[in-house]
Amino acid sequence: MTEPLVMNDEMLISGIILATTFIGIFTETVHGFHRAKIAMLGAIVMIVVGQYFEFYDSSLAFAAVDWNVVFLLGCMMAIVSIMIPTGGFEVMANYMAKISKGRQFYLLFLLGTAVTGLSLLLDNVTTVVIFGPLIILIARAMKVTPIPYLLAAALLSDTGGVATLVGDPPNLMIGSAKGIDFNTFFIHLGGIVFVAWIAVLITLRILFRKDLAIVPQGEFHEKAEYKDRRLWNQCVGVLGIMVVLFIIHHQIGWEPWMVSAAGLTMLLFIARHVEMDHAMEEVEIPLLIFFISLFILVGGVEHSHFLQYLGQFIIPFVQKDLLVATLTLLWGAAILSAAIDNIPFTAAMIPILLGMEQSGIHVAPLWWALAVGVGMGGNGTHIGSTANVYIVTISERLAKRENDPSLAITPWIWFRYGTPAMLVTLVVCTVIFYLFFDFFNTPIPVRGGPAH
Repeated sequence: MTEPLVMNDEMLISGIILATTFIGIFTETVHGFHRAKIAMLGAIVMIVVGQYFEFYDSSLAFAAVDWNVVFLLGCMMAIVSIMIPTGGFEVMANYMAKISKGRQFYLLFLLGTAVTGLSLLLDNVTTVVIFGPLIILIARAMKVTPIPYLLAAALLSDTGGVATLVGDPPNLMIGSAKGIDFNTFFIHLGGIVFVAWIAVLITLRILFRKDLAIVPQGEFHEKAEYKDRRLWNQCVGVLGIMVVLFIIHHQIGWEPWMVSAAGLTMLLFIARHVEMDHAMEEVEIPLLIFFISLFILVGGVEHSHFLQYLGQFIIPFVQKDLLVATLTLLWGAAILSAAIDNIPFTAAMIPILLGMEQSGIHVAPLWWALAVGVGMGGNGTHIGSTANVYIVTISERLAKRENDPSLAITPWIWFRYGTPAMLVTLVVCTVIFYLFFDFFNTPIPVRGGPAH
């Protein structure tokens, strides 16, 4: 056995910088500074202090960034930027509104299924950015409240995104750090997410039974047409090719970012009239900067050995009862992700789990519990995920424009509908982890070492 680590000045100062930065990130609505700015400040301070104490420097900081995550997100955002102006998404929403024929739950089911389907390949934030405005358009035309549909879009995209490596940013961080390929992620989490997805749908059906029972007073007559059907078809074709490449990326030796970069490159050459600056319009640079800064920040804490210091206190608990530790992490990750954003929590947990593995501790089920916990936990509050924040924002904008406060999704409304959905999915996931623990406990096939 190695000697237990003792707290030193490097660990203490890096822990203080990490905690201060996280507090700043979680209280952005109080001080008014965007979380990306706070993360950038924390990253710079970590590098400067690390260099002074000789445990970190700029070259180590650059190496700490998981560029696989950054490039994949950036390329997928660019692909969506090309797809949005084609009008294809409007046609999809229009078609669903018409075939529902005023049956509200059927419409909610159709929209929720479409949102979830896209969330398997695109990240959930991008999905709700696409569908949020369309949902409001349909609901206002039908003269019904858009709140059930907007909440369903956020909750079902958060839930569905957990199923794949590229569906949710925390999954991508976990998969890239641990070396989990696309197929392994889907095989392990596809089933549990499907059951949780059904549970969310049933929960919404029960909680919104009065709203969904109302017969719409209006009809959705607006005819949506493709603005560029040829380009839409080309985009769908490229996405289909990308799905195949994601499935076989392990066999061909490609990282997920390479699949997305190849897809984007292919699309840019197929759609010759698409300009590069147009393709980059929807790339959320602040979000990418936020990720880069977080990786640098956590990298500094890792190099100070503070996370390894914390991990040594968790090891006895994991060794004593791995099932209990798995379920504890599932609920703990969910509750913390509901209270704060799930991305920083995931960034802090990954090095701890990697550290335990390097110590010879078997933690395979903890990886799956972390992914499911942070994903499902994001449903718990209006700030639990970036997708939630966007949905709340557009509902508030609608309420202000219509001068009708009842159209805004308030924290209380989210607590009434979103929090029960989170709790139901956690109970469902707990039961599945308990019944199929041997499946989740099998060693994870690794495609290679962590990216940094």
